[in-house]
Amino acid sequence: MLGALRRIESRGAVETAHRALQNCGQIFRYAIATGRAERDISADLKGALPPVKSGHFAAITEPKQVAELLRAIDDYQGTFTVQCALKLAPMFFVRPGELRQAEWEHFDLDAAEWRYTVTKTNTAHIVPLASQAVEMLKELHALTGKGRYVFPSARTPNGSRPMSDVALLAALRRMGFSKDEASVHGFRALARTILDEVLGFRPDFIEHQLAHAVRDPNGRAYNRTAHLPARHKMMQAWADYLDNLKASATILPFKQVI
Repeated sequence: MLGALRRIESRGAVETAHRALQNCGQIFRYAIATGRAERDISADLKGALPPVKSGHFAAITEPKQVAELLRAIDDYQGTFTVQCALKLAPMFFVRPGELRQAEWEHFDLDAAEWRYTVTKTNTAHIVPLASQAVEMLKELHALTGKGRYVFPSARTPNGSRPMSDVALLAALRRMGFSKDEASVHGFRALARTILDEVLGFRPDFIEHQLAHAVRDPNGRAYNRTAHLPARHKMMQAWADYLDNLKASATILPFKQVI
């Protein structure tokens, strides 16, 4: 299996190699469920492939560089609304358009969940909220909670229009990060890489949280509540990891295959 994956990787298709490994895992789990196999051998190859790098969106995935970016966001001198969006972007790792168009009515801060429809696929999605996110949203609600959008446009104080699609990119540029270094969409690649290669969460949990199409061993699409308790734990662990990076605590290394 590793030999086949290496051939895919050698063509420069690292992301395809990762997806092939995930597909192999789905096949083996189905084989286990139907008595055709005793275990999923694809799990032994976790960390064998290099991390996926975004081909279209700049993404910082090296932990030390991520720490620098997070500290820069904390020191951002722009509006509080934009700063909150920048802080929540890596925690949520949703698509940029979904973040800036987030609506207050879709948030349940008591349940620590954000439920909305993914416009790209027209499917329902749930983002579990870490305690850090809930605290930040409560603070932001005092400022923008009377309007429709969580992150309203600076030109519409009543909150009737969402933040501009270039507001966060412009903020990153003002902080000194070029278009070749960082993008808002790049936080998705960051989360996908670290959650798998460093924190060791199951790839299907990560794919669910990225709102990608994930199917069970019988080929059926999982519903939005699949593995929700586990995803709550994953999102809290992710937020804690980001806090540790920002505080320059011990940085967990990428897993090595010997």
